[in-house]
Amino acid sequence: MTNVSRHHWTVEEVVSLFELPFNDLMYKAQTVHRKHFNPNQVQVSTLMSIKTGACAEDCKYCPQSGHYHTDVERQRLLEVEKVLNEAKQAKQQGASRFCMGAAWSNPKERDMPYLIQMVEGVKEMGLETCMTLGKLTPQQAEALGQAGLDYYNHNLDTSPEFYGQIITTRTYQDRLDTLEHVRAAGMKVCAGGIVGMGESRHDRAGLLVQLANLPMQPESVPINMLVKVKGTPLDQVDDLDPFEFIRSIAVARILMPKSYVRLSAGREKMNEQMQALSFLAGANSIFYGEKLLTTPNPETSDDHKLFNKLGIEVEQREDASDEAHEAVIMSAVKDAQTDELAYQAE
Repeated sequence: MTNVSRHHWTVEEVVSLFELPFNDLMYKAQTVHRKHFNPNQVQVSTLMSIKTGACAEDCKYCPQSGHYHTDVERQRLLEVEKVLNEAKQAKQQGASRFCMGAAWSNPKERDMPYLIQMVEGVKEMGLETCMTLGKLTPQQAEALGQAGLDYYNHNLDTSPEFYGQIITTRTYQDRLDTLEHVRAAGMKVCAGGIVGMGESRHDRAGLLVQLANLPMQPESVPINMLVKVKGTPLDQVDDLDPFEFIRSIAVARILMPKSYVRLSAGREKMNEQMQALSFLAGANSIFYGEKLLTTPNPETSDDHKLFNKLGIEVEQREDASDEAHEAVIMSAVKDAQTDELAYQAE
């Protein structure tokens, strides 16, 4: 099994990974994981909603969409000081990255100065910064990058084939364009998707293929289990089998060996055993805190207890300098070139 990240996976290849006997799949995933990460460390982030509800997009899974009637209370963009206070508390609880999410189709120009102040303020605390604000123009991406934003999250959500059944107000290409703008601005990419929305295994494979075949694979790949919220069109969809979720984590690890694979939304409904198997499958990142934007998340104390049972340590932030980021990018470019030569020789 090569250490080089591939960028020419086919859906058929990935489906065949999903179909492996469970123990074989877990072994492959854990073997890949150990080549690139400490298997007993997990990166911890905190996610805060800085603007809640009334989103113009019609994502069928989202309680913040203005198209559906849910119990989510609308909230304007928070004051910078309040966001920075939350970041300070997150750092005290052990988070190394502070993520800020706004329920927008895209940020307005009037919002940009406040967003930049948030990024600069969180960076001064020594935390990594991440934002998810919807679509970005090249100019907005450049401004956030210059402010010091480390990561930008923009999920692909699902496969291109299933996408139209989940969202109609934003195209798949819109999402890919935003990821391209983020890369061009020098930021790291956080991009994943949601499983359990009624999609097929073929669709789950299709999502992971899209992510793995990006010119540079995302540094962070959140795999979300659908959180069903009353009032959204998906609140009655059948639950995804837990083993299928764990298989999704394992396949993500195999396809994107150097990415952090985040055990993201839906953890509140997972027992300790399911979370432990997810870590064994290669998940090495979680969100701390009692809420993920507007949906429940395990309490921080529960996470500490589980980590103690499993012998897992919280990963400490090391070198986040521009030089280190440049070195990572150059390594990824070299891998991609090596991979392309190998592919041409096949």
